[in-house]
Parts: sequence; structure tokens; C-alpha cells
Amino acid sequence: MTVDAQFETIEATGSEAGTPRSDMIYQAILDAIYQGRLPPGSVVNEAALALEFGVSRGPVREAIRRLQGIQLITREPYIKSRVVTLDATTARELFELRMALEGMACNIDARRMSDAEIDGLISELERSRHNYSADVPGDGSVFDFHERIARACGNARIINLLCGDLYHLLRIYRRHSGAIIERKEEAYDEHWQILRAIKARDPQLAESLMRSHVRRAARNLFDHLDGENLPDI
Repeated sequence: MTVDAQFETIEATGSEAGTPRSDMIYQAILDAIYQGRLPPGSVVNEAALALEFGVSRGPVREAIRRLQGIQLITREPYIKSRVVTLDATTARELFELRMALEGMACNIDARRMSDAEIDGLISELERSRHNYSADVPGDGSVFDFHERIARACGNARIINLLCGDLYHLLRIYRRHSGAIIERKEEAYDEHWQILRAIKARDPQLAESLMRSHVRRAARNLFDHLDGENLPDI
């Protein structure tokens, strides 16, 4: 399966792998996965992508190797590369991780963020409200509330776990759990309640609200994974 035809041919500049061309192809494929144009389980064909982008297979292969490194593409010997498939075990593990780490990040935020930082985050959330609208496709990630919450805590290890390579895999699951219109609208209200708890300097409430928010997202995802039931998280 090729990336959507809207991608323009990438100009041939510099040497092959590891060049800006490889970076651009990596980002293009990543965006296609985020937006669902390369859905879970779909084949990632090196030759077809090279033809579409107007390059040799070298930079395409490098981009796919990087995507394998962050677990968005899987490949076994003698088997074609595919976009990672959503499965119950991986989803459960990731949502458990999110509940623990994002909950703690909120706890820290409520104790350590300055008033100005909190007010700025509230303003950003309010400005982004249209991204949660039923008329706006995607997951509201133009303003990534969860990334901002994680980074605001200042704990380098939490930030590295939630905003490093794992971030990309987390975002895929978040996209699917938040794709339903009703859930998108609920998510905005839940984000707002979390920020109110942070502004009130109530770390326990902020942590509890975030954990409940992530649990609801998990329930929504499992409701839409065929044949899967919500695990006990």
C-alpha cells in the first residue's frame, strides 16, 4: 500500500540515506500513519514508496528502519514491513504506563508549575478548542495536551518516557481512542477539569482526574477493537 497521492515528489538533494530526503520521507510516512492513511496492519512497500517519492530505495529504506526503531513498523525475516497492529496486550500495557506516568506528571505540575505557566496552558487549551470539534478530523493534536502536561512536570525521566520514541506509539493508540466524535468532546472537558485541579494546587485530584481520563480513553479504544474486552486497568 502506498502513501496517499497528495505527497509531492521529494527533490533529489545530497547523498542518499541519512540526508534531508530520508528525513522528509520519514516524516511523510509518519504523518500518513498518524492520520490513518497507512492504517494498522497495512503493508509498507519500499519500491512503491521510492517510485512515489521519486527517489532510490536507499532513503526510503533508512526512513522505514527509523520507524521500526520506534515500533511503528514491524518486520520479520522474509516478511513484508507492516504498520504496527493494535492489539489488546500492547494497548493494556501502554495505557497502564500512561495512567502511572501522566498521573504523576499532573501531581508534580500542581506542585511545581508557576501561575504564569498554568495560565498559559489554560489559554492554549481554550484556543485549541476547535480541534476537539466534531467538524475537525484527527485527534486534536495540533495542541498536544498530554505532551505539554508531561513536559511541564520537569522530570527528565518521565519526559523521556512519554515524549521520546515511545511518544509515537502512544500517539497512535491515542488517535484511535479519541477518534469518536463523542469522545473528542468529552476529552476537552476532561482536559479542562485536569487543568482546574492543577491551578487549584490539588496534586491528588489532578493525578486522579488524569488517571480517570486515561482509563476512559482505554475503555473507548477497547469498545472499538473488534473482539476485544477492556482489561482490568
